[in-house]
Order: sequence, then C-alpha cells, then structure tokens
Amino acid sequence: MVNKELDMIVFGATSFVGQIICRYLLEEHTEPNFTWAMAARSQDKLEQLRAELGEKSVSIPVVIADSFDDATLMAMCERTEVIISTVGPYAIFGEALVKACANTGTDYCDITGESQWMKRMISRYSDQATSTGARIVHCCGFDSLPSDLGVKFLQEQARGKFGVYCSEVKMRVKVMKGTFSGGTVASGVNAFKEAARDPEIRAEMRDWYSLCPRGHNNSARQRAIGMEYDKDFRSWVGPFIMAAVNSRVVLRSNALLQERYGNEFRYNEGSLAGDGDKGRKLAKRMKSDGRLFGLVLAVPLLRWFALKFFLPKPGEGPSLREQQEGFYDLQFFGKTDAGDEIRVRVTGDRDPGYGSTAKMLSQAAVSLLRDVDKNEVPGGFWTPGSIFNDALYQRLSCYAGLSFEVLEGESAKEEVAQPGY
Repeated sequence: MVNKELDMIVFGATSFVGQIICRYLLEEHTEPNFTWAMAARSQDKLEQLRAELGEKSVSIPVVIADSFDDATLMAMCERTEVIISTVGPYAIFGEALVKACANTGTDYCDITGESQWMKRMISRYSDQATSTGARIVHCCGFDSLPSDLGVKFLQEQARGKFGVYCSEVKMRVKVMKGTFSGGTVASGVNAFKEAARDPEIRAEMRDWYSLCPRGHNNSARQRAIGMEYDKDFRSWVGPFIMAAVNSRVVLRSNALLQERYGNEFRYNEGSLAGDGDKGRKLAKRMKSDGRLFGLVLAVPLLRWFALKFFLPKPGEGPSLREQQEGFYDLQFFGKTDAGDEIRVRVTGDRDPGYGSTAKMLSQAAVSLLRDVDKNEVPGGFWTPGSIFNDALYQRLSCYAGLSFEVLEGESAKEEVAQPGY
C-alpha cells in the first residue's frame, strides 16, 4: 500500500451536488488530519467556485480531470485514497472513472440510481477492482443509502431482540419534502432511452435480482407497490418513485452478506397516503401520477415537450432555502418467520436528493477511508449495507442530520397512524 497525497477528491465539484459537498466539507465537516481537493474539467469554473466559497477554500487544491480523458482520470486517482463522483448521468459520464479507480486500487463512492449502469460496471470491472483492492460503492446518496442502512439497522435490532433476522421488511415513506433537479431528470431520461433501444436492459428492469451476483440464493418472489391497503401501517399505500433501485440494492446487500436475511427474504417500498377514503384517493392519485410520469419519459415527443417547458435542466436544483427546509421520515416494518414484529424509522434534516445526499455521500466516503479496513474488506463492488459498519451510523447521526430509531409501544402505533401527507 502507498500513502497518497490526498485523502479524498470531489470529482464534479462544480456540479450542483458537487458545490453543496464542497461547501459542506469546508463549513460543517470536522475530520482531523483530513486533506481533500476539488476536481472538474474546467479550470475557470473551479477557480470561480473557490472564489465563491471564500477564504476557507484558498488552501484547497484544484485538480483538472475530464470524464472522457483516461490520462487525466488515472493521474487524479493516483493522487488520492478515495474519490467522490457526482458526474451524472453516470451511464454517460461515469464509466471511465470507475475503470480508472479499478485499475489504480482507488476507493470510490457515488450517488447513482442507474441500476442498468451499475450492472454494466460490475460486469466489466469487478475482477480488476478485486485484484487491485479498489472498493467501489454505488448509491451513497438518497439512492439508496437510507433504505439499505435502514434495513440493516432493523435487522440488527431484530436479531438482538428475537435472536433471528426478519424474513420480510417493508419501507414506507411517511413524509418527504424535496424537489427534483435537472441531474436527476437527466439520469431518468437516459435510462428510458437505453431501455427503449436495448431489450436486455428492459429485461433487467423487470428483474428484481438484476444487481445480485451470479449464484446468489435469493429466491423469494418480490413485488412492486401500486395501490393497496397496508394493515401493518393502517394506511393506504401508493408507489414510491425510487423503490425500483432501492429494492435492488437491498437485495444485492443480502446476497453479498451471504443471504444473512435468508434466501426467502422479501422487501418492498411504498408511500403512505393515510387511512379512510381520503387516503384511498391519494394512493390512487399517486399510482396515476407515477404511470403518467413514466409515460412522459418513455414517449419521445412527450419527453421533449416536458424537458423543454416543465422539467428542470441539468445544473438546476433546489435553492439553499429549499434544501434547508426539506426533510424526510422513512418507516420500516419487519416480521420474522415466527411472527415477531419490529419497527424502526430513518429521518433526515434536509431535502433528500441534494442537501441530505451531499452530507450522506461525504460521510460515506470518509467512513470508507477511515473506518473500513482494507485488510479486512477486499476490493470489489459493494453496497452501503454490505460494506459499512456501525461507525457510519455514528457519522451520519453526528454530522449528516440522519437518525436511526427503534419505534416501540404506543409511539410506534402513533407514528404509523398519522402519515404526514
């Protein structure tokens, strides 16, 4: 092992999320003896960002690297222990950096939610990452860290309380306040374009186990939530837009953990709409809205019209005030084969996709650097739930505004009885 010049590089520092991360690292993060740099392809934009960040950023190095220039990416990787990447859509801009990290043994974290791209990266570079010791960890933002670590937290609590893991877990979004950015929209649009021209990708999107390694033993039939009444939450439930990628990541975690939760483990996600006729109508509207949004992205003419006049452009996103006013409350319910039940919640104090995602990604990268021993955890493609230990829960709670809490007794009943819509 070689000690490198820098602990971490933020690649895509001038992107919308990249700027939030840089400001967070300068103003809120406190890690002793921690060195980091800002990287992007434009020297001018990096200098402009450094000027906007103020005097604290004067000593932060800037690194010039291009998503399509292998030489600059290799040079960047050779300078640092871990790289944060924010350059989505990753299916367009992300592959060369993953390749460079795999070749140089450099650890890597990102915030992709593009399952079709993750599958390609695992297929192409897993052997090389294993050989060099590079730990590649996708989905370290709201896609899909709260879901993956929320399930892991629930399972560890269940094992301590009941002596076994839950064979069934479901997550319900109680309340969430946040806005989409152009980067998220661009990633979704690209995924639909890829699926439209490639039948293999369409098949992957129907396969809940598409991210699981070959030879996995998961065999339970998984399902998507459309609209239904959930008696465990005493609420009507509609779909959750991120359930598809989150569920695949959770199932991959179980496979990488050697089916720790069992090979009949079942998991699904949805959004709470409330009880009674009002809740039923809201769940029905959620289902209709989800279908309409999918149709708009799938049909070229509708997609063009929406992108032109309604949807945010790449580089756009919520204002600082909107980020600070955002939040989310995710409720998890688990049941063992014997019928024992447990509930936990995961909350965040910023808008999920940007303010909270920036802090989650930063702390995940620092935890990968500081808390996950390379002598104990080898190179390869990991998920948050399969690679991170209790230290990340502590970091997220102390420095990223997240909370992980067991709900018990009357408080649990009250929580699930009052969806926040």
